[in-house]
Amino acid sequence: MAIPQTVLVVEDDDAILESIVYQLTRAGYRVLRSSDGAQGLRLFQSQRPDLVILDLMLPALDGWRFTEQVRAEDPRVPVIVCSARTSEFDRVHGLELGADDYVTKPFSMKELMARVNAHLRRAELHRQPAGRTPIESDPLRIDPEQVQAYANGQSIGLTPREFEVLYALARSAGKPIPRNRLYREVWGYEMLAGDRSVDVFVRKVRQKLAKALPDHPFIQTHYGVGY
Repeated sequence: MAIPQTVLVVEDDDAILESIVYQLTRAGYRVLRSSDGAQGLRLFQSQRPDLVILDLMLPALDGWRFTEQVRAEDPRVPVIVCSARTSEFDRVHGLELGADDYVTKPFSMKELMARVNAHLRRAELHRQPAGRTPIESDPLRIDPEQVQAYANGQSIGLTPREFEVLYALARSAGKPIPRNRLYREVWGYEMLAGDRSVDVFVRKVRQKLAKALPDHPFIQTHYGVGY
């Protein structure tokens, strides 16, 4: 019998918390819950869940600091932010701090569950990368088995989501990929209007590539098309 995957939900609105927990439990996940960020972080550290659903405006420890702490300890676990903060600044800031996804309230529970399922399927793919071969463009090696890219043999420190963005671009063999297609390939569902996730993650990948290989501009922007 397979061990159910564990999802940690950190949300201080009781009605939203109960609704999310109900849907996750019904879908067969093991669920941990917390109504404040400090307790949520302790649960994360002791239980090591497979995915985190996180509000931002939390007592004791806010979602931004929570995300920073989680990313410092574990770059691999998917983090989905669910927040009433809808500005572009908040979305971009959350993604830049390390969240993998950003859902604004009010949200469709069906949409949230689709995102949870997609992130966990992707995480499972990282554990079993059969059929995905490394891509090499000297001096860069992109290795699906390690979920990492290497410059002259040294890891450039990509998170799993950053790795997927780079791997999808590298697989295109120089052909531009529209943003919505890149989003679909990496996140596993359709991109909503106004979503900046692709741009944020491409920028993060570029920064890490530039730090490791400053003389090799691997990712090019095709204005009006994508990357």
